[in-house]
Amino acid sequence: MEACNKRGRSNVLDMWIGVIPIVMAIGTMALIIAEYSPVFEWIGAPFIPLLHLMQVPEAAAAAPTMVVGFADMFLPAVIGSGIESPLTRFVIACVSVTQLIYMSEVGGLLLGSKLPVTFKDLVIIFLERTLITLPIIVLMAHLFF
Repeated sequence: MEACNKRGRSNVLDMWIGVIPIVMAIGTMALIIAEYSPVFEWIGAPFIPLLHLMQVPEAAAAAPTMVVGFADMFLPAVIGSGIESPLTRFVIACVSVTQLIYMSEVGGLLLGSKLPVTFKDLVIIFLERTLITLPIIVLMAHLFF
């Protein structure tokens, strides 16, 4: 039993030492790219018609937040901080929480593990989760607001 505990502590320590620098680096780089370049605006452009179709106010401002969540869970709140509509802020907050695959956290852990998961797999999972949860969240937002 003691050997199992020792191995477990060793695994946790290895993960912390191996993952924390990656998490910090990815989060910092994503914030810099999000704040000082239009990259996420370009990538988020396909979400503008979808958000308009779902009658989400300020769709153009909200669209980049749908994809920036791939980099870090908290970036959508940073990018969407100027949005005035409570409905849109609710959608952004809920979608960012339900996306679940963040490169600065879960994605870094999965890629660093021995699981047979590729970066492409993580992108596909992220997009699927976003496209599945977005209509449900928007429906709930229209009921609440």
